[in-house]
Amino acid sequence: MDILFVSLALLVGGGFLSLALGWSSKLSRLAGMWSGVAGGVVGLWACIDLVRAGASQTFAIPWPTAGITIALHVDTLALFFLAPIFLLTLACAVYATSYLHATTRGGQYAYHWFFFNLLAASMALVVIAANGLFFLVAWEIMALSSFFLVTYDYANEEVRRAGWLYLIATHCGTVFLFMFFLLCAGQCGSFDFVAFTALKTLPQTMTMLLFGLALIGFGTKAGLFPLHVWLPDAHPAAPSHVSALMSGVMIKTGIYGIMRMLTWLAPLPAWGGAVIFTLGIIGALFGIAMAAGQTDIKRSLAFSSVENIGIIFLGIGVSLFASAIGQPAIAVLAMTGAMLHIWNHALFKGLLFLGAGSLIHATTTRELSLMGGLLRRMPITGSLVIAGSLAICALPPLNGFVSEWFIYLGLLKMGQVSSGSIALLAMLLVVFLALVGGLVLITFSRLVGIALLGEPRCPEAASAHEAHWTMLTPMAVLMACCLLFGLYPALVLRTVSRVVDLLLPGSHLAAAVGQGEPLSSMGRLATLLLVCITTLVMLRWQRAAKVRRMPTWGCGFPLVNTRMAYTAGGYAELAQRSLLCVCLQPKVAIAPPVGLFPQASRLTMAAHDLMFSRFFQPLFRHVADRAITCRGLQAGLLHIYILYIFIATALLLGLVLLPL
Repeated sequence: MDILFVSLALLVGGGFLSLALGWSSKLSRLAGMWSGVAGGVVGLWACIDLVRAGASQTFAIPWPTAGITIALHVDTLALFFLAPIFLLTLACAVYATSYLHATTRGGQYAYHWFFFNLLAASMALVVIAANGLFFLVAWEIMALSSFFLVTYDYANEEVRRAGWLYLIATHCGTVFLFMFFLLCAGQCGSFDFVAFTALKTLPQTMTMLLFGLALIGFGTKAGLFPLHVWLPDAHPAAPSHVSALMSGVMIKTGIYGIMRMLTWLAPLPAWGGAVIFTLGIIGALFGIAMAAGQTDIKRSLAFSSVENIGIIFLGIGVSLFASAIGQPAIAVLAMTGAMLHIWNHALFKGLLFLGAGSLIHATTTRELSLMGGLLRRMPITGSLVIAGSLAICALPPLNGFVSEWFIYLGLLKMGQVSSGSIALLAMLLVVFLALVGGLVLITFSRLVGIALLGEPRCPEAASAHEAHWTMLTPMAVLMACCLLFGLYPALVLRTVSRVVDLLLPGSHLAAAVGQGEPLSSMGRLATLLLVCITTLVMLRWQRAAKVRRMPTWGCGFPLVNTRMAYTAGGYAELAQRSLLCVCLQPKVAIAPPVGLFPQASRLTMAAHDLMFSRFFQPLFRHVADRAITCRGLQAGLLHIYILYIFIATALLLGLVLLPL
């Protein structure tokens, strides 16, 4: 616990030091970067030390002035979420040193590093907080620091719009969390999480009310469909390493909140789990359908995060559903897959956002259709992006395959042991999850093919160069972790089984651990194959004679150019028209050639978020129109404001004296 405090002190202290050194860009950058790196390293050391210690640890000190108890508790569940937080913080801090060098102006280093380190520290505090009020304070610090990082390029109107949308969404979710913790404290007589064990004795109506409040509050931060509307705008607006941190671990704090809530409440009925896996599978389908239609590389990755969050909630929901109907083995398999996917998504999505940042850094554009030919110019970055794409497509031998393997096993087993409507439901979920996998393959083969292969489609792509080693090293580390967890899942399966035991006490953990043995054997075989293939490739490369290079055959066309290549929209058009309903297909606008001597024709495709444009945006406008009527209360006169204070004080006194 002391080592963990040192990590938090390094992060917070380094952030303030960077702010104090704002007069010097170099000193501010060095202070912020090295404190972020040191905080991540020490934090990982603390996680390893706490895992070895085994027992949970608690720290508490009252803060009488604020009425808050600073209570911290580290157990298996907290450690499970702490490890990726510190790993991504370390990777993103190293990556940012070169990434920010070309885009940062003046004193922005201090501004960036202060909020970056504060975001990392606040995420860790959210995970280890053991008091409701202190949790909400840390949650608010996390929300505000991430808002200022999203609006880093505040001169851009699109960035400001995305930042405000994120701030509104996150605070709407916080309102539900306030109600959740107030109700919990009212039922238990304390805001300390230790007292929340009394929630298990509540009637089912109150239990489901608390479950609903927590699902909305935490689900908004997690990007759970349909509460995801802030995520596709906020992630592209932020710097790429901040996008990696937010998508990799910040949205997982919402999942942590739901997991922690499940340890307090009585077991949910079967329909509670059904609600979760329904939202999960719809979110997975919606997210990847929208990702396949985006031409902005970071926006496509952001919608992909909605898809992966949906897969995680699918596993959680199936687990709760199976537990409620008396199928503990299925519950363990599904929960194991969901927990593994939390780590796996942090690794490969962090890798992909950092890789996208390197491509954007080299080409100065986020448009896929303006890239091309980057694998030849950036071979290391391109290879790492390809590895991340294989991992997110759940292809062996990388880690994405392992977590989805367990979710598939849980669904297939539920279909085998059940009958009637439950068996049909399980098979439908298998089909939908397979459809998600197919769309993922289309989305990321498009990303790799359009951005990395072919010929450059803009001058900046033609002159692109390999990223700096400080940008390549974090990506290589994340890729190595993806490969390691894919080849040897037993390294993490024991840790995950302890988390599952906490969430599903008394379940048959041997079911999940036993299913990991074939994967470990496959990992050893894959390692041997990789070594053999690498050896053969190296020997062939050494003996190969010089090969005469000729232009690619253009089907009888002598003047091959980039206009003959697929664009990002054209590549996925056939799949979109055949697999997606009309409401999810991109909107196409065509300006056809006109006249005897026509000008250039134009075709544009845009995939807009249906939930935001048809539900949330009209709702926000309606609320804003009604709120305008209240502007008259802001009279700007001092005596009017004093009257407001007097009325509020009188009402509060009345509420206090009313019970007497």
